[in-house]
Amino acid sequence: MRVIRFDKGDDTYGFGVMEDDSDRITVLAENPLYSPDKITPTGQILQLEDVRLVAPVIPASKVVCVGKNYLEHIREFGSVVPDAPILFIKPNTSVIGPGAPIVLPKWSNHVDHEVELGVVIKHVAKDIDPKHWKDYVFGYTIGNDVSARDAQKADKQWTRAKGFDTACPLGPWITVNPDLDVQNLRIRSEVDGEVRQDDTTANMMHPVGELVTYISQAMTLLPGDVILTGTPAGVGPLTAGCTVTCEIEGLGQLSNPVRR
Repeated sequence: MRVIRFDKGDDTYGFGVMEDDSDRITVLAENPLYSPDKITPTGQILQLEDVRLVAPVIPASKVVCVGKNYLEHIREFGSVVPDAPILFIKPNTSVIGPGAPIVLPKWSNHVDHEVELGVVIKHVAKDIDPKHWKDYVFGYTIGNDVSARDAQKADKQWTRAKGFDTACPLGPWITVNPDLDVQNLRIRSEVDGEVRQDDTTANMMHPVGELVTYISQAMTLLPGDVILTGTPAGVGPLTAGCTVTCEIEGLGQLSNPVRR
């Protein structure tokens, strides 16, 4: 099942679900994260081609990101392999949806794309039992951890470089499938059709379950929070006028134009 959020055309947003093999949308009565174990349809049916998709979730409080989680990405930057997951946060004001423009900030001359597997939380999670991490996951989406490299280097930390407005595209939907093998998905990115990143989530140094557990030990996760699980090697610059497409097997494609 795929959960979408769409623009209704009157400054309001709706939610819907689609089966994996269909573009037929069953409209929901409310945000499914309000009651993730009981999704309520309205009876209205729409077609995907008739709506404009927006970010499938605006995180309740935060996007928690994991740095340096693929060995080859660490090597391409000449960095040291960390002993434990590196965490940082993007504000929810950085989130945009499919098709929305990534706006390059005036103060940066080097902005990179980073395709990442996103994990959407459905229940309050704090110090969770590692055996039951899946109980706290609503579903999975695609994220792009857009990063201003020059600011990242100058600031010596990552808040401005990775938290600016439009720096966190999410979408195109949330895939809800408890049986999805998230540690065996092809993950890739393209810029104007040129393949930049092409890897598998099997190469994460810290798998999804470990990350959800580890983060819950550091901070409380709220329903609607999103975890981005790190990016593989091949990150590269974005320039005004290009289009970046992030793709993860089984989750679809997330495309965004780039503007200055």
